[in-house]
Amino acid sequence: MKSLFEPLKNEGLTTLKIRYNYKNKNVLLEASKQWSDNVKWSMYNKEFYMDDILTEDGIYLNHQEVISLFNKYNLADYLNAVIDLVKKGKHFGIDCFYNKNKNIRFIGNIHSNVQGINNRSHAVRSGGIRRHDLETPEIEVIQDGLNLARAMSFKNVGAGIPYGGCKITVHSKPVDLNDLEELGFLAYAIDKLRCFTGPDMGYPYQLADKLKEHFTINITGGENSPIGPTGGPTAYGVYLAIKQAAKFVFGSDSLANLKVALQGLGAVGYPLAEHLLKEDVQLFVSDLLDENLEKLQKNYRDKKIKVIEPEDIYYVEADIFAPCAIGGIVDENVIEKSKFKIIMGAANNQLKASTQEEEYRLARLLAQRNIVFQCDWVHNVAGVLAGWEEYRNQEKADIKNIITKIETLCRDNTWNNLQRAKDLNLTPTEIAYKEAEKLIYQ
Repeated sequence: MKSLFEPLKNEGLTTLKIRYNYKNKNVLLEASKQWSDNVKWSMYNKEFYMDDILTEDGIYLNHQEVISLFNKYNLADYLNAVIDLVKKGKHFGIDCFYNKNKNIRFIGNIHSNVQGINNRSHAVRSGGIRRHDLETPEIEVIQDGLNLARAMSFKNVGAGIPYGGCKITVHSKPVDLNDLEELGFLAYAIDKLRCFTGPDMGYPYQLADKLKEHFTINITGGENSPIGPTGGPTAYGVYLAIKQAAKFVFGSDSLANLKVALQGLGAVGYPLAEHLLKEDVQLFVSDLLDENLEKLQKNYRDKKIKVIEPEDIYYVEADIFAPCAIGGIVDENVIEKSKFKIIMGAANNQLKASTQEEEYRLARLLAQRNIVFQCDWVHNVAGVLAGWEEYRNQEKADIKNIITKIETLCRDNTWNNLQRAKDLNLTPTEIAYKEAEKLIYQ
């Protein structure tokens, strides 16, 4: 399997940085050895800190030397393919940090910085941290991270918080929450990336609790936080947006007796299902884990719930489709064959696209089929706001401080975006991007 980390591993290096300036099209590559294999990561922020000297024999390679290094391992084409992905999304770059002892391949995908430059905070960027199994092709891990980092830039603008967008994708085995060497390295890498983050797919919420207890405050969303995991606030915000979409299409924000197809019963999907069921919708639901389905059916025996096979959820005869699992699932085939009036959920990057232009094309296809859709970052901002509240106020954080903002952003912004798109004869996705771009691409 091709990997950016192969030359690092073989040459005793720890770090690779890819930088891109979308304005002048310049690319800069750096590789280095910044720490030794015997660093005790369990002592991070106790005996040493983020910018300490962690090796006596540092190595630093310039742009041309990095190119030569990848040529040596016949990986020049692969490196260029990654750089092309960075260029395609107008990303600031990628930071790769390698822990040889634990075989942790930490990839910091950075889309933008401008919103966070003067925020008076250690963290310049914000975005979640997710883990991919080592069997997953690295190029897929990178593409996933870059797409999500781009979405985070827009989501942070949508939430009105002063941070650029990033996403951490870690290529590793499942985390051991009792291994302070592993956790210390993750904390160091998070701090090095100058971001605040929160556990996403592949990591348990307890990761945030452990990292905050032992190493860094630059992670939120743990079970022990004053606000708790961000799935609940996120689900509430998405629920409010769905009601506005229903009002736009059907003339009322009541969801009673509507048919809703819900994909995923995870951290967001399950509480969203609870909100929907309280309005007596007919719920079609799919999930990869039987225990999630069984839990919902057990807790809501008197409600209309029908389990659907995961591959069939896209084609259920329902009024609303709420994707709350992995992104990139709405492609031309789904658009052509689906029977929904509304697609609105919590999944990141629901359209199968890696650029805004590709999103616009698919959004227009949806509009041609009279399916109401807007990019998720317009309404999927409550989790970001909850993380920001915890990051700002730590143990004094309180959901009451942001509930009004969640309701205003998710409810009112959705309605205004749908109405403005109708008035201007554009898709809601195009309208949302045009407003946010003014701030991101200054």
